Amino acid sequence: MTFPEGFGEIVEKLRRSTVVVASSGRGGGSGFVTDEGGIVVTNAHVVSTRVVQVQLWDGEMREARVLARGGDVDLALLKIPPGGLAPVRFAESAELRKGDFVIAVGNPFGFIGAVTTGTVRSVGPVRGLGEDFYVHAAIRLAPGNSGGPLSNARGEVVGVNSMVVGNTALSIPASRVREFMNRARMEATLGVLGRRVPLSLNGSPHIGLVIMEIQRESSAEAAALLPGDIIIGVNDRLFLNVTDVDEAFRSEGERMMRLQFVRGDRTHIRSVTLVLHPRRNQAA
Repeated sequence: MTFPEGFGEIVEKLRRSTVVVASSGRGGGSGFVTDEGGIVVTNAHVVSTRVVQVQLWDGEMREARVLARGGDVDLALLKIPPGGLAPVRFAESAELRKGDFVIAVGNPFGFIGAVTTGTVRSVGPVRGLGEDFYVHAAIRLAPGNSGGPLSNARGEVVGVNSMVVGNTALSIPASRVREFMNRARMEATLGVLGRRVPLSLNGSPHIGLVIMEIQRESSAEAAALLPGDIIIGVNDRLFLNVTDVDEAFRSEGERMMRLQFVRGDRTHIRSVTLVLHPRRNQAA
């Protein structure tokens, strides 16, 4: 295989952006830094505890807090202390074509910053895994690569390495990753760690946001919401799909809203009024 011009420099930058994610005292997988403020993306299946350890490219260990963990996508967002970080650059996954050169960086079997190259086979859904799109790549991955970046020939991240099916590596597209990051910031605005679930209300299908954890001094705590509560609507409009949930809390400034939620008995819809403080609770 002929490597693109500047390959060594591109790989070195990716390696400096890639981290080891250790959950429950063991090396769980990989992740990568997305901004200088300390936001790290990894796979949800890599993170099993609320607080994890992140090892940077130079061996420095930093404690990370889990900001969000995907219930409908295998992604998690972590926050580490800022300073001396090398964030990645994202590319549009839609620009990928069959045969495009790709680079994966991760920590398989404890080998820190291991690099693997290959080509794109296709971009689309996988039979048996629902309708979500994946980047299908002819690239060799191993345990420990999960959560690491997949980049194009320019070193721009096009996906998050997630799993291997047969001899094909599957990565979550960058567009899906950015969507998840925006959603996580939304949940930080409310002050919750949540998971989206389908549910039936009065015989009709809806989507709800199950509260897994509540941040201290957050809007959700001030409103006396509890873990296990399911937010089902805002301002008397029930959520019909995931987009409704994401857009409900997207705000540039402080504002008041009335939440509809259920607690235990799903036939009894409760309401509470709270004030969102986006800047104070911003995840990033």
